Amino acid sequence: MSTLGPLPAGEKEFVVLLDQATGYGTVVGLGFAFAVLMIITSYAQKKFFKEFDPTTASEFATASRSIKAGLICCGITSAWTWSATLLQSSTATYQDGLSAAWWYGVGGTIQIAFFSMIAAKVKMNANGCVTFLQIVKARYGVPCHMLFTFYALVCVHVVTGSLILGASATVNTLTTMPIIACNFLLPVGIAIYVIAGGLRCDTTTATFICDFLHTCILFVVIYIFVFTAYGTSSEIGSPGKLWDLLQQAAIDTPVAGNKDGSYLVSLTLSLSVDSQDNRSSFYLQTMRSNSGIVFAACTIASGFSGVFCDQGYWQRAIASKPESTTKAYMLGALSWFSIPWAFGTTMGLSARGLLRSAKFPTYPYALSTAQQSAGLVAPAAAIAMLGKGGAAAVLIVTFMAATSAASSELIAVSSIIVYDIIGTYIKTLTGPQIVKYSHITIGLFAIWGGCWATILNKAGIDLGWLFYVQGVALTPAVIPIGLTVCWSRLSATAAFWGTLFGTVCGMIGWMVGCWKIYGEINITNLALPYSAISGSAPGLVLSAIATLILAWIFPDNGDWTNTRAIASADRGNTPSDAHDVVVRRDSDVKDGSTADVDAEKAAERIRVSSVEEDIVEPEPELDREMLQRVFVKAAYVSGALALIITILIPMPLFGTSYIFSRKFFTAWIAVAIIWVLSAGIFCILLPIWESRKEIHLIVVGATGLRKKNVKVDA
Repeated sequence: MSTLGPLPAGEKEFVVLLDQATGYGTVVGLGFAFAVLMIITSYAQKKFFKEFDPTTASEFATASRSIKAGLICCGITSAWTWSATLLQSSTATYQDGLSAAWWYGVGGTIQIAFFSMIAAKVKMNANGCVTFLQIVKARYGVPCHMLFTFYALVCVHVVTGSLILGASATVNTLTTMPIIACNFLLPVGIAIYVIAGGLRCDTTTATFICDFLHTCILFVVIYIFVFTAYGTSSEIGSPGKLWDLLQQAAIDTPVAGNKDGSYLVSLTLSLSVDSQDNRSSFYLQTMRSNSGIVFAACTIASGFSGVFCDQGYWQRAIASKPESTTKAYMLGALSWFSIPWAFGTTMGLSARGLLRSAKFPTYPYALSTAQQSAGLVAPAAAIAMLGKGGAAAVLIVTFMAATSAASSELIAVSSIIVYDIIGTYIKTLTGPQIVKYSHITIGLFAIWGGCWATILNKAGIDLGWLFYVQGVALTPAVIPIGLTVCWSRLSATAAFWGTLFGTVCGMIGWMVGCWKIYGEINITNLALPYSAISGSAPGLVLSAIATLILAWIFPDNGDWTNTRAIASADRGNTPSDAHDVVVRRDSDVKDGSTADVDAEKAAERIRVSSVEEDIVEPEPELDREMLQRVFVKAAYVSGALALIITILIPMPLFGTSYIFSRKFFTAWIAVAIIWVLSAGIFCILLPIWESRKEIHLIVVGATGLRKKNVKVDA
């Protein structure tokens, strides 16, 4: 290997290969295309499957609770694949080494796996709900409902900001399209097709079918980059060549604090900080890295808060068929894990290995700190490998990731506003009113999302900042929210004060940690890894401890009567009672009973909108014993998965300071490729197979070969 010396100091703007017209065409054109597709899909759905009418509130928000495992798996993978998933996993791998891609996957996967248990309990104890906040209201009353509504809205804003900022930064870098224009056009375009289709297409027809299309495109692009990097690229071409490039990178640009400046050394006891970019030293071919472990902790905290506090994930559990809920979430967890692992490893390490290539967009300089934080590592690797085609591929996949997850957030925020604010505290809504207010909310929040992203951009807050701060802001609510549907002993006192105690501890830890570690509290330092973990760790752990102690001192003896009495918007018990569903506290109501009682005598009135115009046949009785068995099975499977990917695989490598050899590195890449190929089967082929009868009926109905409006067995 030749020794070329260190890279020259300095920075350079990206070489722009695409013009503004391409950026506008992608953001506006593809958004319009999806809107047209959703209108056609919704029309076909209404025409051929009248039981799934997207104009009803239940279908719009929950897809009539009829989605099968394959499409739920696809929806989970799509919704959890934010632009940050692709961009931040690549950036972290570029900075901290291959361990970062693995830990990013772990940080999002174990939460989805554990949420499969929550999903079973939702079906078991609150199958009629639309939002998880309705369960909170039914169990604890107004104070807790308002507190967790606040956390849910904070989560929506963090996620929305991450999605729009990440996509806008990438589109701006690749096409020079103005960031502010992208900030507004992206969410508005998404809102149009979400309004056209409701949840079934992104979380169910405007949300689930779009999820499927987004996921197909996502995996195709990932496969292109993976097989280019390890097969056809003239710059890399094989895992072994990439291994060689990484060793050469250690010679060319030695890492301060590492033996011989190598990227392959084991961890030293002291943390080396590179003063040039204020990042921890990276170790590209070992799982043992201080910065990698801190990144893993931040990712796990961010992932827990992003799943448990996000109404979008609860909405998918609510929308699924009871017997398929847990299976879908486990498949979704396994499928999603492959994306940051395979994509982050490929793009992050390729960018590091190709810094010397004349095709690298900032050649002869490395990426600047600002460019890394904006998530531009993956675009840089794509351009270096595929030139203009690579830039276009990253542009499309980033747009797909942003639109899929953002459409889910629009449905989620509309459900929160309509069901938990307007329908709970302002007035009772009928089904058509719910759909009307949902449309209005989606449109208004899309505009506000553009404003919010622009505010963050002008404040100097980017994708990386939001990624680290998400865990700090939301982890105190994770355990109380999760236990709300699982543990009847949890009381309103424990849920409310446990969350507030964790919040205070988290905020104190965040500020003190930033001050002690980095010497100054400012916007930049607050989002650095050690600041973030100083806030998210106490927020999560101390909130859990306080909640459990308070539940032991002030227990509740709920029997789920109130939560099981929640009725969905289009479903009344009989035509005569299709108005408010009114229940008492457990002490006043026998199991399974509801009563229209005087307000002075009722301990609690749960306002759940129903529809006089859309009375439908009652749902079949749930098999709660079966769901309990599913819950126990999910607990074992999710626990085993978490043990394997967080302990059994990485910790021996970490503990032995093993440095990846050429053969081991090749095997590692091979397993990642096999995993991402299997994920494509789960997310692309399984939904088609499960829906083969419905697809057949639509085709023959559209061609006039069979009577239309045929009812399909779920």
